[in-house]
Amino acid sequence: MEIIIRGKNFPVTDALKQYIEKRLGKIERYLEGVEEVQVNLSVNRDSHVVEVTIPLNGYLLRGEEATGDMYGSVDLVVEKLEKQIEKYKTKLARKLKNGTLKELPAENPEEATSEPKLIRTKRFPIKPMPVEEAILQMNLLGHNFFVFSNAETEEVNVLYRRRDGNYGLIEPEY
Repeated sequence: MEIIIRGKNFPVTDALKQYIEKRLGKIERYLEGVEEVQVNLSVNRDSHVVEVTIPLNGYLLRGEEATGDMYGSVDLVVEKLEKQIEKYKTKLARKLKNGTLKELPAENPEEATSEPKLIRTKRFPIKPMPVEEAILQMNLLGHNFFVFSNAETEEVNVLYRRRDGNYGLIEPEY
């Protein structure tokens, strides 16, 4: 397994390279036929981002983590990839058991996956409220987004939590 490590705005030290190779070496035990693993490291302000991509039998295993420490980001992304591998292996074993898997999918993963289906439709009353109240409601519900009627504009808006912990607001434009 070849591990390709690239650094963006960040020099990759030998110690970091060895640490990444050691941690990702664990993944090789779980998977067979992995030829290469791509690791992209970048630093944005105080955030150390690690992105790992593993092409595997037409599938792509990908993990991305950002923390204040590059080593911590590597550890978290390896944990995420291990969970994805477990999920992949479970899905593969289930297909083999059911006899639905004749052979591994071709190099095009779009052909291997089925179309997503609409599983559930929710209906709820939308009451007019200011943005601050919508933020409070979203946090009380524990959701990452909230649909509401903006009391100031009288339009339906979508409030969402951004990755950086702040909030975003989507307003319609006619």
